[in-house]
Amino acid sequence: MALTFRKRERMVSQRLIDDLFAGGSSRSVAAFPLRAVYKLRERNDHDEPLQMLISVPKKHFHHAVDRNRVKRQVREAWRHHKQLLVEALASDKQLLVAFVWLSDTFLSTQEVEERVAGIVKRLQEKL
Repeated sequence: MALTFRKRERMVSQRLIDDLFAGGSSRSVAAFPLRAVYKLRERNDHDEPLQMLISVPKKHFHHAVDRNRVKRQVREAWRHHKQLLVEALASDKQLLVAFVWLSDTFLSTQEVEERVAGIVKRLQEKL
């Protein structure tokens, strides 16, 4: 499978986002400076098996260019490691994942990739 990140894999539905953050059934995994909030749910026929969201608060980076850089790094790391979760996921389930940046400092792309890989491996074990 190609290492892609298609538009359908982005979590844009406000209903899904509210369900992920407001519901009591979501769980969290942290690898500083990232925290991943995730939820396993029943999958409809037209849903992607994985949907992902990245949040970098203005509180940490005031300039949009800085927030976008961090999001680009996380997206790239996710693209390389998401296949582990796709393989571990049951065909009737969908995994919603939201990455939240917790730090005021930048990390190198390699460090971000290591953190995302660690989170993905921990999520794979929980599936």
